[in-house]
Formats: sequence, C-alpha cells, structure tokens
Amino acid sequence: MSLILSVINLKGGSGKTTTCGFVAHALHERGLRVLAVDADPQASLTAWSAVAGFPFPTIGLATGALHRELPGVAGDFEVIVVDTPPTEHGRTIALSAVRAATHVLVPVAPTPVEYQRLAAVATLIEDATDLRADGVPPVVGVLLVRTVAGAASTEVYRRAISDDGWSVLRPAVPRLERYAQVIGEPVVGASATPYAWSVAELLGIGEHAEVAGG
Repeated sequence: MSLILSVINLKGGSGKTTTCGFVAHALHERGLRVLAVDADPQASLTAWSAVAGFPFPTIGLATGALHRELPGVAGDFEVIVVDTPPTEHGRTIALSAVRAATHVLVPVAPTPVEYQRLAAVATLIEDATDLRADGVPPVVGVLLVRTVAGAASTEVYRRAISDDGWSVLRPAVPRLERYAQVIGEPVVGASATPYAWSVAELLGIGEHAEVAGG
C-alpha cells in the first residue's frame, strides 16, 4: 500500500501548498515514486506544477470522497502527498483527506492565531478517526514554519503545542524568501531543507538533520 501524507491546516495562508511542494520534491529526490494530489478547489498546487514542471505527476481531486477515490489512482506510487483546503473551501474535503491518510503533517507558524486554530484541526482528526474503518488515527506531526532565527517564540510555541498533546517535529522551517516566493518557481534541492528532514522524521524513512531550521 502507498503511504498517504495529507497536509492539513484549517487556516488559510498557513503554508500547506508550499509544504506539499517541498515535501513531494524531497521524497522524489529520495528516489520514491511520488504522486501529488491537489484537493484544494483553488488548485494552487496544480497550477504550480504546470508552470514549474514538477518531475512527478500532479492531479486534481477536490472532493469529499477523496478517501474512496485515492485507491483508484494510487497505482504503483509509493507516496501520495495531498494538499487540502482551509475551512472556508470545504471541511468535508479535509476530513476525507485525513480519513485516507497514513500520515498527517500540520504546518503551523508560531503565532497566537495559528496556535488557536490547532484545536479545530485536532477536532477534525478526531472526527475523521471515528469514521475510519479501523478506528486508528493516522500518524500526525506538527511542523513549525515561518520561524524567525533566534526568536523565543519558536520554542515557546513548540512547548505549548507539545503540552497540548501534539507531536512537534524537530526541524523547523525558517522565514526565508526562498520559501515565501517559491510557488510558481521550480523547486531545487528540496532534500537539503527542513521540509525534507521533517517528513523523514514523520515517515520514519531516514535520519533528519540534527539542527532544526538549517
């Protein structure tokens, strides 16, 4: 069976599409057969793939029946990376993406607003788990993004999120123009980024970097 990694955050502008792009490229660079699935009706990942020429297929599947339709498109892909919409574009799709997932990655910036919205993500995962045939939740990891070098907020929110029961991945993605302006541009060297190190930690497929946010 394919690994299915759904990138979830119910807040718009949380970096889901950027995360999907880098994670999918990092896995491709590891030699894995990757399929990117754009489940967001805005289709930003699909457009990015078309403009930048992703070296793996990207398909649109913005439907609340995602968990039923993914097996039909999985083929011989080893990893499927799913971009999802925020709440205003369809909680049903995000719920279906969690139902389908073996792993869930939650990108979160260390800010009060994004921290407060994590409760809604936790509820979504709980609701999806209740609907899964085996009743077992996917493996979930929180990825801190848009962090500022040397800022105390990164560790403050890391501790707060961990205290709430989340597994916070050790790498953190710094606030850099390379990431902020990448959508629409080719992704180069994804395997040398915190996105790669975090997904390796989450999937248990290799060593991630010793120093988070490098």
